[in-house]
Amino acid sequence: MKNIRNFCIIAHIDHGKSTLADRLLEYTNTVTSRELQSQTLDDMDLEKERGITIKSHAIQMDYELDGEKYILNLIDTPGHVDFSYEVSRSIAACEGALLIVDAAQSIQAQTISNLYLAMENDLTIIPVLNKIDLPSANPDEVTDEIIDLIGCKYEDVLRVSGKTGEGVRDLLEHIVKRIPAPVGDPNGPLQALIFDSVYNPFRGIEAFFKVVNGSISKGQIVQFMATGNNYGADEVGTLKLKQVPKKSIECGDVGYIVSGIKDAREVKVGDTITAADNPAPKAIEGFEEVKPMVFAGIYPIDTEDFEELRFSLEKLRLNDASLVFEPESSAALGFGFRCGFLGMLHMEIVQERLDREFNMNVITTVPNVSYHGYSKKDPETPILINNPSEMMDPTIMDRVEEPYIKATIITKSEFVGPVMTLCIEKRGEILNQSYLTADRVELTFNMPLAEVVFDFYDRLKSISKGYASFDYTPVGMRPSKLVKMDVLINGDMVDALSSLIHDSNAYHIGKKMCEKLRELIPRQQFDIAVQAAIGTKVIARETIKALRKDVTAKCYGGDISRKRKLLEKQKEGKKKMKQIGRVEVPQSAFMAVLKLSD
Repeated sequence: MKNIRNFCIIAHIDHGKSTLADRLLEYTNTVTSRELQSQTLDDMDLEKERGITIKSHAIQMDYELDGEKYILNLIDTPGHVDFSYEVSRSIAACEGALLIVDAAQSIQAQTISNLYLAMENDLTIIPVLNKIDLPSANPDEVTDEIIDLIGCKYEDVLRVSGKTGEGVRDLLEHIVKRIPAPVGDPNGPLQALIFDSVYNPFRGIEAFFKVVNGSISKGQIVQFMATGNNYGADEVGTLKLKQVPKKSIECGDVGYIVSGIKDAREVKVGDTITAADNPAPKAIEGFEEVKPMVFAGIYPIDTEDFEELRFSLEKLRLNDASLVFEPESSAALGFGFRCGFLGMLHMEIVQERLDREFNMNVITTVPNVSYHGYSKKDPETPILINNPSEMMDPTIMDRVEEPYIKATIITKSEFVGPVMTLCIEKRGEILNQSYLTADRVELTFNMPLAEVVFDFYDRLKSISKGYASFDYTPVGMRPSKLVKMDVLINGDMVDALSSLIHDSNAYHIGKKMCEKLRELIPRQQFDIAVQAAIGTKVIARETIKALRKDVTAKCYGGDISRKRKLLEKQKEGKKKMKQIGRVEVPQSAFMAVLKLSD
């Protein structure tokens, strides 16, 4: 055990985690130069295309220092705020963390957020200054910022370049010397913490774990403590670039187990594996349950694919533990699922993965957040409102509370004005403004989560030219004046487009929604009224004009009454069409509602 080091790499998005991981793999000869490629550990096409890490990736490296052989278990984590749950799970399986800071971009909001996560778990932090080869790098100034942030010494901050490999050999030495070996009882009853899992169509579910106490051997009967079910360990092994089967995984090490489990619900991330014949007295304190921030309905385009969509979501949840879903039905879309996501990017990625990995074509409804409603009869007990259709009648409703967040934005001082304007426009209240350096400001706001859900992050990036970083934590519920806005198309309510919004924004959003739908819904043979309404009161309306056929084209001159007769006949036909006609709303219309400010 004394020669094992478990560590993860944490940083803000785009600070060079995956590139540095490539160098570590290369310098420990874990990967041959033929197998090495850019972002070696990012194995999803989506990750390569977008240049971001979506999943945590674990890999084992062998390293020799002063004649002693060491095992280094590395976990490369995502940097985007939407995937912070992946980071919290990786941290639970480690004793140390490399905190990567970009020498050109300096400390960002997610850097601080991930640092606090690691400190709460008592991890040893090694600060690393990356991208020192860039001409715009400012290593001395950024080193001072790191020293202020974590209170380390100047010589503790390591300077490396993931691109050129400079300083990486020195970093490997520091990992061995500064990160403590795992602690545990090798002879005690088996306790292994599951920190990730994947679905393999041929072998069933593969769970990745860290052995905290005892050891696990091939052929052993093990018990998953959350479900109490027993399974045989058909195969155990370590995680190199490809899985390497072993006879046993010892205390302190990280590995995988294949036990022929086919049902995705039987493996829970955060569960404890123990021996069936000598079970541990209690499970390991796992990490906290995920708190979804954004909710949206996902429906199959063909209602017959409902069960297929359920299986796809269950398999996807194995790989992405932060996805939460439950069945729901809609009058317009039939049966589907109400899904909880950690943010808009997470929602987009899930939709894309359903399409690519499971060939599922789905419709996604307008995202919203969960509210608490209180009735006049019982003003103390909250009723959870996940969907606008669950909103109670205004006559029996006492009040509605919406979730608030504490938002932290770090930006350059020249963008403070536009950022404040944006936050106040989104009903934010400024709590604090502090200058980290002469030209970097940290702004703290209390804001309604519903205002952040849609286009806030995109607009923040554009007004700050990409220099603002954003992080948030939930701070509870507050009473708010919310109304349910319905969209009526040709007099029929489309419940997938209903939304709960603040009274002050209702007219503005309703008008924009109608204008957007007018552009996107194809023209029919009759006039279509697109209306936004609160209760029975219509607050905005647009008309999609009919495609008209020129019925008077064959009248050359003659009496006007002949033309009028033809036009009257056409008018009657249009009226009849309007009564029986149905309007199909294209999927692009559902997605466009999210980008109303464009």
